[in-house]
Amino acid sequence: MKLSEIKKILTTLETVNFKLPNGNFVPEHFHVTEVGLITKNFIDCGGVVRNETVVNFQLWDANDFEHRLKPQKLNHIIELSEKILGIEDFEIEVEYQDTTIGKYDLGFNGKDFELLNKQTACLAKDQCGIPSEKPKMKLTQLNGESSNSCTPDGGCC
Repeated sequence: MKLSEIKKILTTLETVNFKLPNGNFVPEHFHVTEVGLITKNFIDCGGVVRNETVVNFQLWDANDFEHRLKPQKLNHIIELSEKILGIEDFEIEVEYQDTTIGKYDLGFNGKDFELLNKQTACLAKDQCGIPSEKPKMKLTQLNGESSNSCTPDGGCC
């Protein structure tokens, strides 16, 4: 989800809820302790220099049980961050500590924001010999030309 999308969604909500991949929710008294800009510069396994930039939200579960972040307040925090840090309309990454600090993509199900598990991937599959798509074969092609292959009436089973 891009920053512009969350800002638009926040104008329609009465409460801000974040649902974890396991179906549980971040406690309603969470704080957004950071809105930042993270740029990652790296070289992939094929030797290509790359960079990624994301807007980072850090959620923190405090012992402040009376706290409840309103959508308008979160929008204000985002707008302040855009102004001061020069943040543009990048994808959002959310950090939240459960058993360890996790990084999540952000989605929306029509009611709640959803923390979506991120996946690793090889960015240079052509350099590593990894096919971009799994080859499709018919089962009849596997041993169809072999003299040892079974036929329905061949007695091999």
